[in-house]
Amino acid sequence: MTVTLSTHEGVAIALELPRLATFEVMETEPSVKGQTASSSYKPAMLSNGVRTLVPPHIQAGTRVVIMTEDGSYVERAKD
Repeated sequence: MTVTLSTHEGVAIALELPRLATFEVMETEPSVKGQTASSSYKPAMLSNGVRTLVPPHIQAGTRVVIMTEDGSYVERAKD
């Protein structure tokens, strides 16, 4: 991951992350039949140790795109 580090007189003063990052879902609850992807989300643990909410169709092992600003789900990774 490429980040931008700002320094002043050799001291780090700011770190800028990319807007979006891709992580693998390590664990999540099984989807419940009848739930719709647009109205409900379920908790998931990502490969970086962060918990976020993902749509019901996302399973463990799926790679997802996350917004680094707030940790929210954006989309399923296209790789």
